[in-house]
Amino acid sequence: MASLTDALQQLRAERRESQSHVEKLDQAISVIESLNGSGTSRNGNQPRRVLSAASRRKMAAGQRARWAAVRKGPKPATEVAKTTGSSHVKRTMSAASRKKIAAAQRARWAKLKAEKKKVG
Repeated sequence: MASLTDALQQLRAERRESQSHVEKLDQAISVIESLNGSGTSRNGNQPRRVLSAASRRKMAAGQRARWAAVRKGPKPATEVAKTTGSSHVKRTMSAASRKKIAAAQRARWAKLKAEKKKVG
């Protein structure tokens, strides 16, 4: 019986190695296909969309404008709040407010622990 279990374990180990080898081969094939341009597409039955040169120019100009805005950097929070209207300005809390909140939370925890001590 021990020899059968050993053989079974060995076969399972070989199976795992073979599966990993097949996965590596699949990855290599997909990389080579993508480099070659012969990769399989998701919608093989749909024809490619044909765009005119003018529409491609418009799309390229729009993308250049978007990238220019990204490179320009983020706007200050006051400008963003004025332009969008839906975003909120981040508010800061004073040190005194934080201390009050922390003290209230400590009191809640103390009360909870005291109740737990009574029960337990």
